[in-house]
Amino acid sequence: MHDRCSTALGADIAKETGITVRAPTRLRSAPSLNVKSRFLHSFARDETRSTHPGLEMLATAVLLLDRARTVVYANPAAENLFELSRKHLVGHKAPEIFADASSLDGAIDKAVAGGATYTEQELELGVNGKMKLHLTCTVSPVDVGDAALLLEFRHIDQQLKIAREERLLEQQQANRELIRNLAHEIKNPLGGIRGAAQLLERELDRPPLIEYTQVIIGEADRLQSLVNRLLTPHRLPTYRRTNIHEILVRVKGVVQAEFPHVRIAADFDASLPEFEADPEQLTQAVLNIVRNAAQALAGTTADPQIELVTRVARYVTLAKKRHRLALALSVIDNGPGIPDAIRDRIFYPLVSGREGGTGLGLTLAQTFIAQHNGAIDCDSVPGRTAFTILLPLEFGRAGA
Repeated sequence: MHDRCSTALGADIAKETGITVRAPTRLRSAPSLNVKSRFLHSFARDETRSTHPGLEMLATAVLLLDRARTVVYANPAAENLFELSRKHLVGHKAPEIFADASSLDGAIDKAVAGGATYTEQELELGVNGKMKLHLTCTVSPVDVGDAALLLEFRHIDQQLKIAREERLLEQQQANRELIRNLAHEIKNPLGGIRGAAQLLERELDRPPLIEYTQVIIGEADRLQSLVNRLLTPHRLPTYRRTNIHEILVRVKGVVQAEFPHVRIAADFDASLPEFEADPEQLTQAVLNIVRNAAQALAGTTADPQIELVTRVARYVTLAKKRHRLALALSVIDNGPGIPDAIRDRIFYPLVSGREGGTGLGLTLAQTFIAQHNGAIDCDSVPGRTAFTILLPLEFGRAGA
């Protein structure tokens, strides 16, 4: 039934426009076929011109490729999406435009081999020197002048972000319960171990043996401190009017004193209003992230730099709730980046890419931000790592 409908549709288009549409062997994306038919009507009215008004006005990014897979047309939405002008797109093949175009080539191969529209749901494309884009790409065989393939790109970062936040929230809740139980199990015998070591020390009269008891007491105290840090996030926030820039100036001063060789720059949006939050928790969260960045830069970068950036974000979805205004706080460094092996696990407890790291800094930061109904996102490539905190600008929280 679908094949008969699609064949009839192709026949109607050919009859009305004189343009040949390759009959799909299997209908894989009905919405895309409707878009394609509208495009083809636009092409028919404009075959003699170098631009296509029907595509120029679209919000969807569109590229047209010839049979050699060279770009012959790019609409303004594609220029905006890839941050490249039309002259840098037209006349080039995908590998010349994108850092890794193997997935895109694979999607084109499937569309050409099947003679039908094919959609790649999760495609990563990185324009050289820029962050990777997460897209869906629909490839449609067409026959319009020089164009043999029509590529539609849609940004899916927001959908992926919401799905990732939901997974992180579930994982965070499970981790929180595990950590709480584990911390209590460790805390109980620690007091007994420390007390027994103190009693034993009193009975010893040989200094070399007393050194051993001091090691036991010292390690018990270290574990006690670690357990207290594990249990700390479970305190609910105490809300009051908070100025995020005062927090950032304080954090900047602390980290600058600890790492004087790291240059810390500030780019603040002075229009950001005060909002209701727990300043102690936010200070600790930001301090953990900035200190992590400074530690990552130590001994790895010739000119270590950290930039603290604040902006107003509008119409942001956080914890499945739409907010008209939100704070976007970015901590950007020019270090080596996060290792691929732990990139998806950096917010898990006890996961660290640094020798001697506890793996708790980012876990605590995420917990504090989540308690404010916010989110932390991370983008990392060698030479640029950006942690972005999004917090709703709330002005009427209960308990504030």
